[in-house]
Amino acid sequence: MPATAVPSEVEALLDETRPPRSREMLDAGRVAEWLAEAHPELGPLGVPEVRQFPGGASNLTYLLRFPGPPARELVLRRPPFGHKARSAHDMVREARLVTALAPVYPQVPRVVAVCDDPSVLDAEFYLMERLRGVILRTDLPPALALDADRTRRLCTDVLDALVALHRLDWRAAGLAWMDRGEGYTRRQIEGWTRRFRDARTPDVPDFEYVMGWLAERTPEDAGTCLLHNDFRFDNVVLDPRADLRVAGVLDWELAAIGDPLMDLGNSLAYWVRDDDEPGFRAMRRQPTNAPGMLDRAEVVAFYAERTGRALTVESFVFYEIYGLFRLAGILQQIYRRFVAGDAQNPQFAMFGPLVGVLEARCRRMISTRGKS
Repeated sequence: MPATAVPSEVEALLDETRPPRSREMLDAGRVAEWLAEAHPELGPLGVPEVRQFPGGASNLTYLLRFPGPPARELVLRRPPFGHKARSAHDMVREARLVTALAPVYPQVPRVVAVCDDPSVLDAEFYLMERLRGVILRTDLPPALALDADRTRRLCTDVLDALVALHRLDWRAAGLAWMDRGEGYTRRQIEGWTRRFRDARTPDVPDFEYVMGWLAERTPEDAGTCLLHNDFRFDNVVLDPRADLRVAGVLDWELAAIGDPLMDLGNSLAYWVRDDDEPGFRAMRRQPTNAPGMLDRAEVVAFYAERTGRALTVESFVFYEIYGLFRLAGILQQIYRRFVAGDAQNPQFAMFGPLVGVLEARCRRMISTRGKS
């Protein structure tokens, strides 16, 4: 589809950055020094202005505006400050994956530089080209003027980007180093059970009943493919110059080789609708309730049709409950860092109560749909 002019009210949606939070500042001068030493081929970039992207609750993402000449914008990804879960937030791994994906999955940004020396910013990090576009968060921006039909097409386009990822020949892409062999589904249940217990604070439910239910019903892997493992609307960049087609997919930290149904279950954990219980509705951070958006059953049916899998909502209940439990584990790890004073975003204060909401939802689904 040919590019079109972007109205000014839509153009304003493309630049959602802000000054960094007080305890998440970057040493812009140190970054500039390292780039000049390690990557002189980039030219005299100068010391950048640093802005922070508001989205994301795990790794931190910054916009660096270099004065040049020529002027240039790069995006820097680094781990959170303070305590981090073991083996998490591996920026070098993420950059290696994105670099390998670029020739076969054009929706990834181009990696420019990787720093594996933690002395530069007290952590490993990498820089990539900025993908300019619209990222959808809680509600559809009125400036996009989307009716139900266009919203549905946007929804299916985003889901097709996930299907395309699952169809990708990951071995041919040089990603065999990520493969840990069969048993991905069981490793995930065991791993997230361990991580939740390790991160639990006294003010949240213990999730033992849910974890036991998942452990008893863990199926064999339904297949093997490349998983994004955090595929949701606010990790997708839409191109307003091409009718909001998918221009990019971001945040590959959790990517793995494993069962595609686990990936879809992760995505559905964020798929909140207006007829859900009040506590779960309060968790909505993407516009999955908008007129035209597929509901969860329709998402499962759409994925089944696109991939040729025999799926029903009833057969998918394990993966849906797993996705909710895993989301609770992610929130709890972040909440633990917040309680310890290592994470500064004030929104993290609500993550503890949200863990309780997810535990109650898992129990409700087990009692109504998970007895078979």
